[in-house]
Amino acid sequence: MPISRKDLFQNELIVEVMDSANDGINIVDLKGHILYTNKVSADYANSTKEYMVGKHISEFYKEAVLLQVLKSQKPVLDQKIHYVSNKKYVVNSYPLFKSGEFVGAYSIFKDIHDIEELNKRISFLELHLELNRTSENNLEIIGNKGSLESVLTKAKRTVGSLGGPRHSIITGQSGTGKTMLANLIFDYAKQIGVIDVNAPLIEVNCAQFTNPDIAAVEIFGSEVGAYTGSKEKRGLFEQANGGILFLDEAHALDHYQNLLLKVIESGKIRRIGGVKEFRVDVIIIAASTRDLKTELLPELYQRLAQYEIYVPSLDERSYEEKRLLLKHFIGNYEKAVEKVHKIKYCVYFSNEAVDLLLKAKYPRNIRQFRDIINFSIDAAAPLIDDIKGRAQIDTYVEVKHIPFEILDENEPYKEGESNEVKDAIEGDLKIYIEQLHLEGLGPRKISRILKEKGYMIEYYQVAYFLKKNQTSN
Repeated sequence: MPISRKDLFQNELIVEVMDSANDGINIVDLKGHILYTNKVSADYANSTKEYMVGKHISEFYKEAVLLQVLKSQKPVLDQKIHYVSNKKYVVNSYPLFKSGEFVGAYSIFKDIHDIEELNKRISFLELHLELNRTSENNLEIIGNKGSLESVLTKAKRTVGSLGGPRHSIITGQSGTGKTMLANLIFDYAKQIGVIDVNAPLIEVNCAQFTNPDIAAVEIFGSEVGAYTGSKEKRGLFEQANGGILFLDEAHALDHYQNLLLKVIESGKIRRIGGVKEFRVDVIIIAASTRDLKTELLPELYQRLAQYEIYVPSLDERSYEEKRLLLKHFIGNYEKAVEKVHKIKYCVYFSNEAVDLLLKAKYPRNIRQFRDIINFSIDAAAPLIDDIKGRAQIDTYVEVKHIPFEILDENEPYKEGESNEVKDAIEGDLKIYIEQLHLEGLGPRKISRILKEKGYMIEYYQVAYFLKKNQTSN
């Protein structure tokens, strides 16, 4: 005996419950015609309950799982379905029996678009963290046998000398790796037993605060009544007790330098607004992009600069070290993608792209170098939606994928270059280069041809011209 709408609506309370449910509900007869649908389902199908009833389910849900249940008389669970636009839902469908006779089917579904969008954002954040996290083995840092050899030896001496651990200062341009070096010192101190394996490394950028007073409260702590609305607060010195306190951009402490000097001399900390002193055993590493000898009080500088370590800029490092850094960052990207997306990922850079990246100038040093590499891979890589079901992805990065920023910073026509070259590339040579490019030749081959014809134009100059010309068009 077929089921009817009368059968469904005998219990008005159940119908009321289904109408107010947060999930979509559909009930169909043996032929797939809708006997009942709730408001959630009607809204999802951009229709109304009244219009949908009596129509075939496929009119609103083309891939309706209910149709499978009508054929098999068996439930279909956790079936993901793509619907219109970006809508997606997970559905559970069940056979419907009356007095043991199969009379139809019903389904309950939940929109999972928001959940999947959230998962995508989480995956993006995971990937971002993986790409930017500090290497787990700082002692194997690139350059440990080259430009950084003396730097690393000096860094180890700050905590590993026979006379005991010392405070230290790290200087260098922004993005050179001062934080990484502080982490290295911390790891080495634990490795040789100078501090406990569970000792803390507390890091604070003193320049992040809007004024020195806030920085002082964070670093030294505060007591109730120290200022309007103040509460009892453990400062970073107390939190770092037994370990290392890394004060990045230490020059921003301004007039609170005396408090820092007192802690170093006495080994005791007094919270802002407090009278009680707390004994602390902390190794201090101060870092700055400025010359701390002129920024700090002479007495404080003398105490901190028992070891002063200068981290060289990327320009000061060898071509081979840059090449190893490039390889390192590419490897980090591959590992991050494999970890987050569970696929085998391989990245390849063309010779022209590698040459351009390694010869380029990076005012913001290693951090910028890493970000440019990551951006270039992003530009060449497929989207997340394009990798579903694939076990391995290969990405090929060419000059065209390198961000315009790096090409601008290495613009071929720098001050002092011949005006003849500038004019030539804007004249007949411009057309010739475009023709060679349309024939499928890359910047390196085009440069070789130009040189054979007497035009001393490097491949990266050709690459810049092609990229800029493409953008302007």
